[in-house]
Amino acid sequence: MFSLFKKSAPKEHRAEINGEAVQVFQKETILHAALRENIDFPHSCRVGGCASCKCRLVKGTVKELTDIGYILSDDELDQGYILACQSVPTSDVTVEVDLAAQKQRKKIPGRVVLQERLTHDITHLKLQLDQALIYKAGQYVDLSLDSLPGLARSYSFATPCQMDATLSFFVRKVPGGLFSTEVNDQNLLGHTVMVDGPAGEFWLRPSDAPMILVAGGSGLAPILAILKDALDGQSHRPVTLLFGARSQQDLYRLDDIRDLALKWSAAFRFIPVLSREDENSDWTGARGRVTDVIPALSLQGSEAYLCGPPGMIDAAEAKLIEGGVKRTNIYADRFTTTRDALDAGASALAV
Repeated sequence: MFSLFKKSAPKEHRAEINGEAVQVFQKETILHAALRENIDFPHSCRVGGCASCKCRLVKGTVKELTDIGYILSDDELDQGYILACQSVPTSDVTVEVDLAAQKQRKKIPGRVVLQERLTHDITHLKLQLDQALIYKAGQYVDLSLDSLPGLARSYSFATPCQMDATLSFFVRKVPGGLFSTEVNDQNLLGHTVMVDGPAGEFWLRPSDAPMILVAGGSGLAPILAILKDALDGQSHRPVTLLFGARSQQDLYRLDDIRDLALKWSAAFRFIPVLSREDENSDWTGARGRVTDVIPALSLQGSEAYLCGPPGMIDAAEAKLIEGGVKRTNIYADRFTTTRDALDAGASALAV
């Protein structure tokens, strides 16, 4: 009679990826199964923040570990696109994935040539690679250090493509983050690095529409890269740049922004917004959340580029759409930490 209480065997499913079949174990994502079977599936962050593992679900059903509506467009969702790193099959599935971007990625070694403190918790890390890496301003790479073997993290370029084979990144120290703590607290000059990329779909689309750019913290990196690249391309698009920080000590690269504004051929408006500035300080600029400024802007016909914490981006998107910006004209890069994704994934799998 005790046989009635035996646990059933873990349920496995079959995933067909571009015609190649793999077995997916219980609670395993499509991406994890693909990589386990040595399929060169495009990926980077593995936490649902970059969309590198975007693929189309042709057949079957999946359980999504996080809400993917914020990273994929309505049109992509209508076509059945999912994120492989956040999708656990609940049946046999068939998916199709574009491998073209994966073939463009390169692994290139280099060394640290500059380590510059920008704020109390953000460091500018400049690398000299052994050869130039071709990328679009706004994209990112997976970066690893010789002092942390086996550990890689995704960081956006802080400058446009450099033909002298140098790369710059702004690394914010994350509480408990091994990689970001190493960059912010240890002397890494001369250390060997490895970059793997480029990746990501956050770049400036060809258009004459006014640009609304919203950056939070180290999210300023790809925004500056995009603006500098657009300046080199002689862009004539009006720009409104919103930069959210906690206090005046968290504002950085103001000289770069001032230089961009002086050289820009069209209107260039810069609005820094401080959320935790002392009420008795000499600050006369905007206070509150950076997204609080959006309703007062002229938004009709604009394109928006957003980079920073997911909460900021979600709030910005809602206010932009409410103000008349089409959802298809909003592009975002969410800076999600590994801990954020692990917590979200664990909660989803427990349901």
